[in-house]
Amino acid sequence: MSETRKPGMSSLTSSMLLPQEQMLAVSKKQQQLFIGIPKETSFQENRIPLIPDAVAQLVNNGHEIYVEAGAGAASNFQDSDYSEAGAKICYSPEEVYKADIVLKIAPPSEDELKLIQPRQTLISIVQMHTQNDQFIRQLSGKKVTAVGFEYMHDETGAYPIIQAMSEIVGSASILIAGEYLSNAFNGKGELLGGVAGIPPTQVVIIGAGTVGEFAARAALGLGADVKVFDNSIARLRRIQSRLGQRLFTSMISPGLLLKELRTADVALGALRSSEGRTPVVVTEEMVSEMRVGSVIIDVSIDQGGCFETSEVTNHSQPVFKKYGVVHYCVPNIASRVSRTASTALSNIFTPILIAAGEEGGFDEMLWKDKSVRKGVYMYRGSITNRFVAEACKLPYKDLDLLMAARI
Repeated sequence: MSETRKPGMSSLTSSMLLPQEQMLAVSKKQQQLFIGIPKETSFQENRIPLIPDAVAQLVNNGHEIYVEAGAGAASNFQDSDYSEAGAKICYSPEEVYKADIVLKIAPPSEDELKLIQPRQTLISIVQMHTQNDQFIRQLSGKKVTAVGFEYMHDETGAYPIIQAMSEIVGSASILIAGEYLSNAFNGKGELLGGVAGIPPTQVVIIGAGTVGEFAARAALGLGADVKVFDNSIARLRRIQSRLGQRLFTSMISPGLLLKELRTADVALGALRSSEGRTPVVVTEEMVSEMRVGSVIIDVSIDQGGCFETSEVTNHSQPVFKKYGVVHYCVPNIASRVSRTASTALSNIFTPILIAAGEEGGFDEMLWKDKSVRKGVYMYRGSITNRFVAEACKLPYKDLDLLMAARI
């Protein structure tokens, strides 16, 4: 008796038994990026996010770069350097803001907000403690995707931009202190460091984070006697381990701190607060007992400062004296060495932008790069950072869900 088969069953079964072709993923087509770099309008902001060498690398990868005329002048990069690298030099900010991706340092000013195009991608610092909800609402109304690069961090908790700038600021702060100890800046005429037969300079560092670590490296390298205070045992252990020597470390104790400040030539404040104001750990009375001609560098001034006598200064008038003690309280120390800072920023941004092109666009790259994704505080107009949403009293939405839905 022959077996009864349904129509088409025999051919289906036969085809299933044959070797099958392997399904291969279709590679994503590389996308050309259109990037605009406007000239910074923020007060004494001298940095630029991409140096000419980075622009040349991006142009060679098929991307289009618009740079506003004079954008790199404060970092001693000429317009000709950028044009030779392949960028188009624009003579109006309106032309630069036609780009799909706007890359800058400081957050957009009120005038620059008007130039931002709908559904544009903005990469800049947020500085939420200086912003108002109107700034965020205007970006949201234009359905902008915005990345605050101070929020970018990886799985280890490291913040690449903040870490790079902190390394620069830590080293620069000791060099600044050395200048104000010298006669050239009407100081008391001392060399920061140590010379045979002369007691070494006494440096007190308050804060054992990245700024404190690199300040200690620079001071120790010059031969100074360094003492580090912090309110975290873990950070104090880490700085000793990284410096490779058993330098003086202590928890912040007012009595012991005052004792060391009385003999200090340089006191550096490098405490950071995760939110809100930096705590004041050096009172006015303690400052009054410091040596005349000693130098205070308050790196924490952008969060209010950790010295009670600190007041915000700028690069044009960087110091003032109180109780005979020189106070240097400039918030943006990295702009003092803008060429170095710009190169450090460029080293971070260039691989990100190249990856965005290779992945088929900025949105596609966000899926792959968790560090950049964590910096996104607005995605197509929706607030995706809880801190920003709470500060502006706006609804928060989960970035992963928004991207998955491709709203």
